[in-house]
Amino acid sequence: MFSFDPYHVLLATAGLAIIVSYWSPRFISGREPAASALLVIGGFAAFAWVPGMPDAINPVESPRIWEKAAEICVILGLFGTGLRIDRLVGRDLWKPTFRLLVIAMPLTILALALVGWQAAGMTLAGALLLGAVLSPTDPVLAGEVQVGRPTEGGEHQVQFALTTEAGLNDGLAFPFVHLGILIATAGALSVGLFTEWALRDVFYRVIVGAAGGAAVGWLLGKSLFDWPEGNALSKTQTGVVAFAGVILAYGLTELIEGYGFIAAFVAGLVLRREESENDFHQRLHDFSQSIEHTLTALLLVALGAALPSLWPYLGWPEVIVAVALIFVVRPVAAWFALSGLGLRWRARAVMAFYGVRGIGSIYYLAYAGHHVELVNEGALWATIAFTIVVSTLVHGLTAGLAVERVIEEK
Repeated sequence: MFSFDPYHVLLATAGLAIIVSYWSPRFISGREPAASALLVIGGFAAFAWVPGMPDAINPVESPRIWEKAAEICVILGLFGTGLRIDRLVGRDLWKPTFRLLVIAMPLTILALALVGWQAAGMTLAGALLLGAVLSPTDPVLAGEVQVGRPTEGGEHQVQFALTTEAGLNDGLAFPFVHLGILIATAGALSVGLFTEWALRDVFYRVIVGAAGGAAVGWLLGKSLFDWPEGNALSKTQTGVVAFAGVILAYGLTELIEGYGFIAAFVAGLVLRREESENDFHQRLHDFSQSIEHTLTALLLVALGAALPSLWPYLGWPEVIVAVALIFVVRPVAAWFALSGLGLRWRARAVMAFYGVRGIGSIYYLAYAGHHVELVNEGALWATIAFTIVVSTLVHGLTAGLAVERVIEEK
């Protein structure tokens, strides 16, 4: 007779949760559904009844599988983000991005570390790690606030700033994650440790990441469009080169101790400059986005399924951290960082508020959990999970309309 293999139950349940998450919003709105929050809720609803399922994918017990799944999602998202940007030059074009990265991001890390230390009773290393893990905005889930597909044009200043911020701050969060790991390992922060961190984890790895991505992006562009002349690889119409290109850029850069996330974004950015009006860029983008969306959907469903195993670690301190980040820390830090740029009130408010959190935070915490024995690891995972749930609900369901209003003011 029939036998219910747990693996087949898992596949069927995940498939049902994803389909319902993308299908059900059509009854409410004609807009493309922001399914992120529904995927998490669907994963929770679908798997809560499956015996042993939450414990089987508990990120506290098995961070490695979460680390690798999130890693692929993020590098594909970053590469696709780089491909989407049509223009790089313009009057004051990069000023908001620079302010968000250099001012808002460090302020966010410091503020979250303070909240984690005071409100959640975390250690210095744990509080710093919390700030670093939650500081980057997400290139995977922030599609509603980013620029469109390659060659579509019409990029608004707000979209450009949020797209480039998400493309760069995932890699720039890594130095602070490493600092938290170093402090957790050494037990204290010394002058020698700080100097080593600044030289290796900040200067060397950031520069190598950008240079490695630029080199691979240039070589990939030449291989696709110019070499050999008259028989370009781009004429094959295949998009698998996008995946090959991003893992090449990421892998080579990581081999020489650079930041692969920065390399992935820069590779897409540089590749996009080669034959910039060629439709092949759209095929590369769409192919990488399809893989990225598939993996993201599975990861969000898994996060929803894992929520019951994280509930015991979720208390008021963890809730306070998440709510403070989304409604106070990020908006205030970004609003301050964007002062003096002459932005309209609505544009500045959207840039400040829509710092979507998601897959990148999962990766960083799983990475830290794999490399060092963390104190309060369960509380950290509960905080990250709750933050993503709130962010996907608040940001995901309102971002499209907010950005439309800003564009209409142009």
